[in-house]
Amino acid sequence: MTVIALLAAVFAVTFEQFVQWQYGPMGIVGLLLLTVGIKAKSPTCSSIGAVVLALMMTRPAI
Repeated sequence: MTVIALLAAVFAVTFEQFVQWQYGPMGIVGLLLLTVGIKAKSPTCSSIGAVVLALMMTRPAI
């Protein structure tokens, strides 16, 4: 059980660092809102987080 928790933590940190590197601080804000909304079972918060992430991923290429 400890190994699974450790692997999950490593995956979460790695994914967070990738989002930060790829999408910057707004990507972290969107990921945070999405995660908090899911944990708190708040559809408004998770929807805002999902929209922020979607906008960050579909921004026009310059």
